[in-house]
Amino acid sequence: RSINTYGEAFSVMQPGTHVWPHTGPTNCRLRMHLGLVIPTPGEAPIGRPLTFTWEEGKVLIFDDSFEHEVWQEADSYRLIFIVDVWHPELTQYQRQTLSPI
Repeated sequence: RSINTYGEAFSVMQPGTHVWPHTGPTNCRLRMHLGLVIPTPGEAPIGRPLTFTWEEGKVLIFDDSFEHEVWQEADSYRLIFIVDVWHPELTQYQRQTLSPI
């Protein structure tokens, strides 16, 4: 099964940044984060009640329609590449009829 992407972006988060709890607009997509620059020591967690941590060169995939928050507590910036992909349980027809977000 192929994965069709429909949105890409870079995210830079400076030290001390906190993105308050929020949700994505739909559960029709999954969000993939590729860690490009992840400062150490320190974590750049995402989530609650579960907490995930980015790693350089690794992909983190999650459904951002669930409430989550992000904070950057390290001493330098963090850079990730974000790719949105259709949820794998959508049919091809559903993918064709839904608008990209």
